[in-house]
Amino acid sequence: MDRRQFWKIILILVSASAALFVVLNNQITLVNPITQEIIFSRNVSPRLGLDLQGGVQVLLEADLPADAEIDAADMEVARTIIENRTNALGVAENLIQKAGDRRIVGEFPGVQDTEAILSTIQQTGLLEFVDTGSTPMDAGTVIQTDYSPGGEPIAADGATVFHTIMTGSELKSALVSTDEFGAYEIQFELTPEGGQVFGDHTSANIKKFLTIVLDKQVISSPQIQGAITEGRGVIQGQFTYDEVNDLAIKLRYGSLPIPLKLLETRIIGPTLGEDSLRKSLIAGAIGMLAVFTFMALFYRFPGFIAIIGILFYGLIAFAIFKYIPVTLTLAGIAGFLLSTGAALDANILIFERIKEELRNGKTMTQSLDQGWTRARSSIFDSNIATLITSAILFWFGSAFGATIVKGFSLTLAIGVVISLFTAIVVTRTLLALSVRNIKFKNINFWFGL
Repeated sequence: MDRRQFWKIILILVSASAALFVVLNNQITLVNPITQEIIFSRNVSPRLGLDLQGGVQVLLEADLPADAEIDAADMEVARTIIENRTNALGVAENLIQKAGDRRIVGEFPGVQDTEAILSTIQQTGLLEFVDTGSTPMDAGTVIQTDYSPGGEPIAADGATVFHTIMTGSELKSALVSTDEFGAYEIQFELTPEGGQVFGDHTSANIKKFLTIVLDKQVISSPQIQGAITEGRGVIQGQFTYDEVNDLAIKLRYGSLPIPLKLLETRIIGPTLGEDSLRKSLIAGAIGMLAVFTFMALFYRFPGFIAIIGILFYGLIAFAIFKYIPVTLTLAGIAGFLLSTGAALDANILIFERIKEELRNGKTMTQSLDQGWTRARSSIFDSNIATLITSAILFWFGSAFGATIVKGFSLTLAIGVVISLFTAIVVTRTLLALSVRNIKFKNINFWFGL
């Protein structure tokens, strides 16, 4: 065995071992053996998409006139805020992406409480600190303030308009805590500019009420007991934990720059998802069994080597899907199975070239080298064309919110890259190693001539 083959064998063994470790574990943690400190930790549990485990899909659109110009940056900010809010609710496998210029698609696998998701998404979260003078306000009261996000003048229409001291844009953080009596409250911290405004106002208005308003609805109306100049404060009220946590999320992740309206909600039950997954796995197993049978009967010994290569390919691909992680959907699984065909195509091209060389009277070693050399350009050309197509499909899915297309193109592209590695390194190395160490008495039979 020459040095190059030796290192290829090492690469194959290391890759297979690492992939097997990832596949068999859902959590990878590296600990310093001396200090026992965690050096690296990553959750590698498989991520199943909406169609495989059930959940909720929502389609949102900017609630603005059809001819209104919408800033792409504002839509991206809205997308990010929605993602952060729903992550904070514990929906850690959500998928939020823009769909065109005016729409946002949200997918929440495994979610059961649809109303909580929709409430958190659509709430604009406009927080105002309002000067109500000597008048305390009851929680839940809707009041009119003189602040407008668009800067338009406020029409009083006979109603009392209260002055907004500052808005939530000056809010730096908002965390749930409890007071000395165990009641829930929100501790907030302001930016330096907000802290200055807040300090000036509280210093000049001791014993008056500073009402905290969310979307023009009073949530708390505390009396200013003293000057607050540190840029920190507390929102208190008769909160339950769910109420205070929901409020903290809305405040922490800011106001949506664009109002959104719900266009469509699609709910997929977990039973339907499990059934889809089961049928997909059965179909995949039947297809792979048929392919393995064909390779073994038609190509004989090289076919068995190809089967080993395909199993290696599947192991590496699944490990990468878990580690990235890639959210697996029915379309994604279809892309993966299609890329399996690409891996087989590469092997078939090589094997057919080898058979041609053997028929022309070449030795086994010569046939192997010439077969690979002559098949190489065809393999690279076909796979590069597939990768270009995958890139175009991924761009299309990203631009128009077609998550099915994105999942298909991503798993297809990853599978094609792995199939190239399998054909170039694994199949070729194992076949060359076998040819040099096994004396075939009947080459025509073992190579399907």
